[in-house]
Amino acid sequence: MVSGKQLCKILGKIGYPIDHQTGSHIILRNENPPHRRLTVPNHKEVAKGTLKAIVRQAGLTVGEFRELLQK
Repeated sequence: MVSGKQLCKILGKIGYPIDHQTGSHIILRNENPPHRRLTVPNHKEVAKGTLKAIVRQAGLTVGEFRELLQK
C-alpha cells in the first residue's frame, strides 16, 4: 500500500505541491488551472477506496498512477 507522504510526493511530481496541513490531513493545490484542491490523509497506509478516489480527482488513471509509483 501507499502512505500519505508517498502519495504527496507522487502528486507533487504532476503539479500538486503541498499547500498546508490541518491535523492529519495534507492539502495539495494544483498550480495550473483549474486550481484543484486535494486532501490526503497523513496515514501510514491510505485505504484502497480513498487512494482510488484521490487518484481519480487528480485526473489520473490507475495505470498512470502505478507508473508514477514505480519511478
